[in-house]
Amino acid sequence: MSEKFGTSQPVRRREDVRLLTGRGEYVDDRDESGYLHAAFLRSPVAHGRIRSVDIDAALAAPGVVDVFTGADLKAAGLGGIHARPPLPGTEMDPPIHTPRPGMAADIVRHVGEPVAVVIAQTRRQAEDAVELVEADIEELPAVVEISDALADGAPAVWPDLAPDNVGLYWKKGDTEGADAAFAKAAHVTRLRLRNNRLVGNPMEPRTSLAEFDPESDCYTLTCASQGVHYMQEVLCEHVFDIPRDKMRVRTFDVGGGFGIKEQPYPEDVSILYASRRLGQPVKWQGTRSEHFISDNHARDAEIEAALALSEDGEFLAVRVSVDDAIGAYFACHGPFPSVRNMPNGLPLVYRTPIVDITTRLVMTNTVSIGPYRGAGREQASVIMERLVEQAARETGRDPIALRRRNYIQPGDMPYTTPAGRTYDVGEFEAVMEKAEKLSDAGGFAQRRTESERQGKIRGRGVASTVECVGAMPYEGAIIRFAEEGQLELTVATQSQGQGHETAFAQLINEHLGIPFEDVGFKHGNSEDVPIGFATIGSRSMIMAGSAIANTCDRVIEKGRAWAGHLLEAAEADIEFSDGRFRVTGTDREFELRDLSKRVRAAVVAGDQPEDLPDTLDSEDEYRASEQFFPNGCHICEVEIEPETGVVTIAQYAAIDDVGNVINPMIVHGQLDGGVAQGIGQALMEECRYDETGQLVTGSFMDYALPRAADIPMIDADFHPVPTPSNPLGVKGIGESGVVGAVPAVMNAIADALASRGATVDFDMPATSEKVWRALSQAS
Repeated sequence: MSEKFGTSQPVRRREDVRLLTGRGEYVDDRDESGYLHAAFLRSPVAHGRIRSVDIDAALAAPGVVDVFTGADLKAAGLGGIHARPPLPGTEMDPPIHTPRPGMAADIVRHVGEPVAVVIAQTRRQAEDAVELVEADIEELPAVVEISDALADGAPAVWPDLAPDNVGLYWKKGDTEGADAAFAKAAHVTRLRLRNNRLVGNPMEPRTSLAEFDPESDCYTLTCASQGVHYMQEVLCEHVFDIPRDKMRVRTFDVGGGFGIKEQPYPEDVSILYASRRLGQPVKWQGTRSEHFISDNHARDAEIEAALALSEDGEFLAVRVSVDDAIGAYFACHGPFPSVRNMPNGLPLVYRTPIVDITTRLVMTNTVSIGPYRGAGREQASVIMERLVEQAARETGRDPIALRRRNYIQPGDMPYTTPAGRTYDVGEFEAVMEKAEKLSDAGGFAQRRTESERQGKIRGRGVASTVECVGAMPYEGAIIRFAEEGQLELTVATQSQGQGHETAFAQLINEHLGIPFEDVGFKHGNSEDVPIGFATIGSRSMIMAGSAIANTCDRVIEKGRAWAGHLLEAAEADIEFSDGRFRVTGTDREFELRDLSKRVRAAVVAGDQPEDLPDTLDSEDEYRASEQFFPNGCHICEVEIEPETGVVTIAQYAAIDDVGNVINPMIVHGQLDGGVAQGIGQALMEECRYDETGQLVTGSFMDYALPRAADIPMIDADFHPVPTPSNPLGVKGIGESGVVGAVPAVMNAIADALASRGATVDFDMPATSEKVWRALSQAS
């Protein structure tokens, strides 16, 4: 059975049949009979003082049950959503306190912030009545761009942020050592980079259902999330100040997350309060337009970076100064992409003894910035790999040879980076060599010549990357045996398309020999999932998968004791394989599920020895003290049409070391999706505000996403170097595609432009207009 359905097998995702035939169960599919419906009035200005909110006309509208404002939430004593305490292993001062309310009561800080909510019998009635609410908001000066927020005399987003709007200043590394290294360097490469602001766009916009039971004094929130425990933690501890057992959070199928759905939002707070206030369940169904102006955005940073090199090309030091926009409010994990994930990634796969990193988190009158696939890891990759390619260009070196000169070698492991991370294993040079072969590096010159014959410019870009993922710091798993013979697995991590239902069943099949189709799967209910955090940071297989492996070991341990008792043999003589306990050297055996039934029967009959457990059902967890380090080498070739500046991805190859691969088909899918998102960021995606804080890319008419025609066939393979730091030897795959694609695509464009004497001195995305201008200026 494990040869077909165990680990390392490309088992088709069993959830796909349900999802593709319309039998998925999303929040909006829940029976809404008896639910009231909510619609929000949102601020039309980026910064303003609320003078008054007139709700009388809306209250008199057909079907309207209630209308209330941020002042009502404030009077009820509700708190605001804010940045969580530092994650384990993150040294940082607490950021400025910026509680994000369910609705603004006094000051609005970005366009789209809720200021009033209408509750009505139907959604249409609520939306119509919202038009009747009149909010008198005195418009105040706003700051939108990072440079504007940092300027002398800039308006303060928060009163105690004057004069510079910096919500957190953070520094890491050796400044004096860097000064000395740059002073003695034979060559210094400097780049100014921009990490463009993005809107994460999962297929399913957010929808939430709120219920309150006055008898038990308990809330229930049903929503699309990336983990119910974290949603519960924020709502209980930040907002309602109640014990966790008074807030039940449920999640069913989720149509994509990418980091956007990891936390509660103001709308969740307001409808939970509305349900308590009215004694009826309340539903809010978000639209794509609301998603653009309310859900966390991503990226948005201005970067100055420098790399110091010796005469023979040895990397001496990296210096990075980053100003990260953070929006009007700190998202729950808003600080961590900048002060944890980005610095942890420097200086990637290279022996570089010194880093000097300065980060400022800058408040602006825009939507909050939160984690999005990559979550700062892509920023480290862009910084270092753009520097390496540019340094090779400036010094006349081959970029591959320069990398080879500076790679951390397997014999250096474990290797502690100047950023404080300890890489346990890795074969970075071997990964690069494999990628070179897969991409047919030797044939590039001929392909470039052929592109020139067709009037196009061809460029080649390399990105050799490593990520720091996982941990934070525990996950649990529960295994229960059903009477009818099935096994039920329950975990706290939440699938949003990752294929948990399939890959976790493969682990059970591999470890316990239970038929793949007999493994049931549960998640998404805070009342019965084990301890855990969420599906973020490429951690699900590392953390939950390892917890499943440990729980399987616990099942086997219990089963061996019971098998020895029932088979009248010493426990040491009981072996387990292929789902069966047998007395070594004999044919006396029990199949695992049959043994579970016998244990249950013995306990019911009172025949249970005192030293044996009363069930084979088991629960265990996995804890990690360090992060994990997937790595890879991505190589991209582009063609540019010089008359129009249009960039086409001509070829893409990737080799990734994600440790042991549990399901190659799922891992390839994760990689392909990440590469597509990285191509989107590099070539077309950009969230833009005008100078007053109005969002001008508020729909897919203005915000470009890559389509199938923009994505090439991706040649991908793996170079597994299993980590000894978890039971499965896995390293994580969720963000590898993005982390490799963004710098690989930009380096390919830079290589193409350099062949015509042009430089990439423009910000991402590399639109056709920008590329055309660069070529025109060079000529």
